[in-house]
Parts: sequence; C-alpha cells; structure tokens
Amino acid sequence: MKTILFTLALATASLAARAQTQPSPAAQPGTAPADSYTAMMASTIAEQDAAPLAALPANIAKLERAASARPADWLPRYYQARGYLKMGFAAKDDDQKEKFLDQAQTALDQADKLPGADKAEVLVLQAYIYQGRIQVSPMTRGPVFTGRVHEALEQALNLSPNNPRALLVMGNDFYYRPRMFGGGADMARPYYERARQSFATFKSATALSPGGAKNVAYALEQMAAEAAGATAKTK
Repeated sequence: MKTILFTLALATASLAARAQTQPSPAAQPGTAPADSYTAMMASTIAEQDAAPLAALPANIAKLERAASARPADWLPRYYQARGYLKMGFAAKDDDQKEKFLDQAQTALDQADKLPGADKAEVLVLQAYIYQGRIQVSPMTRGPVFTGRVHEALEQALNLSPNNPRALLVMGNDFYYRPRMFGGGADMARPYYERARQSFATFKSATALSPGGAKNVAYALEQMAAEAAGATAKTK
C-alpha cells in the first residue's frame, strides 16, 4: 500500500495531470467561440497535463510563444514553470534536476510580477520548487528548504484557505517529514481530508486557471486512510 500511495503522491506532487481538465470556452455548449489565444492556451495546458516528458520541451516552447503574444498574461509563465518543474522532478541526474528547477523558478518569478497573477497559486508552485530543491540533497538542503516550503504554503492558505493544491502539498510536507521534526501521518491526515473535499468542489477562476482535480480524490482518500492507519500504529 505504501508503494502505491507514494506513486500516487509523486504523480500529484509532480503535477502530472489535472483531474478535471477545463474545456476551452469554444467547446462549451451555448457559449460564444473562444478567441484564438484562449483556444490555443486551453489546448496547450491540456497537452501539458497528458504529455510524456519527452514532449514537454515543445510544450514549453508553445507557452513561450504565448507569453510573447500576451506579455501581460501571467498564465503562460506559470504553466512554463509547471512544465519545467515536472521535468525537474523526473530528472535522474542532479545537475539536470537543478537546471530544470532554475528554469522553473525563473518562469515563476516572471509570472509573479505580472498583473492579475494569482498569488496563492504562485506560492503553491513555489513550494513545489522548494521540495524539488530538497530532492537534490536532502541532508544538506532539508533544514533550509523545509521551512521555506511550509512558509510558502501557509501564505497560500492565508490567501486562499480552501485551495486544494495548497492543502495537498501541505499534507505531503507533513506526511514525508520525519516525526522528530514535527511531521508524521497524524499531522498530514487533516490536510489530505480537506484537500479531497476541496478538489471535489473547487471551481477555477477562468477556463485557463489552475483547475480542480477530481481524479486525485481517490488517491487522497487512500492517503488519508494510510495516514490514519499509521497514526493508529503509533498509539
């Protein structure tokens, strides 16, 4: 069970897919056709959700063209950061991992400076980047970046208390943190349960905004159950 749960957690932590990809406005009955930019972005986001790692550079290149076409829109840079982050989590070589994380950070910093940027979503992705940094060297970076992960998530939840991604990453942060440092299943379980509930009801601000993830509800339910079981064993 733990192996399965770890795989599920990694899949969500690496942002492998949104469980409910938002259709483009053009695909929704009874609405006017989307403009070409919105349609292109919707298609590119959906492509990134399902893309194998080998296809991500081409996807990121499309987002670069979108960013050039709409330099004031924060979303192309946000999704670029997300694409680089997926590559960083999957990289086997530490130098490659670091390179992709650096590129993710650059893109996210650009997104954060643009008008209309959703600060809570930016902070959640920032926490993911910090977790990637820890993976490069857990012993030396853990003491530095663990606090940064938690701080970013607390800020995100202050801005958006029911943000499902913030709740999920906070749950992962506690679940995989050693108990001696304040982690453990008993600390993680409430966040997983809240994340599951929030994913089921979360509505994106727009068709292009980071979406809900109903298809990870089962994974979160299992992780909450595993957390409960782990807690019971320690009592």
